[in-house]
Amino acid sequence: MHANTTLTPAGPTWRDQALCAQTGGDFFFPEPGSSVREAKMICRMCEIRPACLEYALKHDERFGVWGGLSEKERHEIRRSS
Repeated sequence: MHANTTLTPAGPTWRDQALCAQTGGDFFFPEPGSSVREAKMICRMCEIRPACLEYALKHDERFGVWGGLSEKERHEIRRSS
């Protein structure tokens, strides 16, 4: 075991700590044209949301809801940066 066992949102286990890991991916990767309202509601309650959004922007995730934002919303952030 490593000396530093602290779990941080930026660490490899941040996904395991996120609420979406407990609810399943259907909400977060809906069919095209489907609502993302439920996913965003779950994200708003999640303490890991900032790390999730940072990951999605850094890795150019193009599908699904990440960090409480839809594909279009993340695209607008990348475009305005």
